[in-house]
Amino acid sequence: MSTLSKGSRSIIKAVLSRPTMDGVGALVYRSIGDTELRNHDPFLLLDEFNVDKDGGFPDHPHRGFETVTYMREGQFQHEDFAGHKGTIGPGDLQWMTAGRGIVHTEMPVKTHAPAHGLQLWINLPKEHKMCEPQYQELLDGQVPRANPQDGVVIKVIAGESHGASSKVYTRTPTMYLDFKMAPHKTVEQAIPSSYNGFIYGLKGTIYVGEEGVAGKPHQTLVLSEDGTETIKISTKGEEAHFVVIAGQPLKEPVVQRGLFVMNSQAEIVEAMVDYQSGQHGFERAKGWHSTIA
Repeated sequence: MSTLSKGSRSIIKAVLSRPTMDGVGALVYRSIGDTELRNHDPFLLLDEFNVDKDGGFPDHPHRGFETVTYMREGQFQHEDFAGHKGTIGPGDLQWMTAGRGIVHTEMPVKTHAPAHGLQLWINLPKEHKMCEPQYQELLDGQVPRANPQDGVVIKVIAGESHGASSKVYTRTPTMYLDFKMAPHKTVEQAIPSSYNGFIYGLKGTIYVGEEGVAGKPHQTLVLSEDGTETIKISTKGEEAHFVVIAGQPLKEPVVQRGLFVMNSQAEIVEAMVDYQSGQHGFERAKGWHSTIA
């Protein structure tokens, strides 16, 4: 188990997400990406989504970043203009690198709706923004688990925790951990000192750091950037479910226009022209329409 040789990181900001509508019939709690927390380098967005059987995210493009879809309930199906098609269910994840260009659709499986999960957007460094698109998909049973003590289970989506390491390759160094804790437990998690990080609550109340700052469902707790390499998290009278997400900041300019994220306004204009003209990564976008939307 990790030790608190330099104490625990603290919480420097707490933001409560409020429900809003996105896509078609999709209710989202936006953590990163809203006005109170526009981005948290290298993270651009974190949505907790609930999509009914008639909703979803019809055909849309991406360039310059990665999306990570992690399902909690229901099933989500995906299709893109390159012919890639698949379905993920509870506990499954899809790590999509949009790179130079993807046009795709994300829709719930109507017989397994509503679809409930998390979607994280991770910025790509300049040298990878125009890489070829790639998918990494893991079923729930393929995601490693750590059990540092009775009553604490950690799914290692990316990075490592208590001896368990993820199989996911991250172009932007990233840690993504899913914690389930029984009542009256305390766990310490190592986080590289250079990483920016945050915690997002899904169920129950947790208490973070030496000060015991409370974190509740739909709340984002931003971790201090003080070089400390661990975070202390406790529960009291109820079980809790939450994610810890951290990553190496890129410290590069971020220019975002809708679903394109680049380093300059000129690159955004270029992305829009490429998409509209069907070139430089968007050649297959012309005339393409999903069969699942």
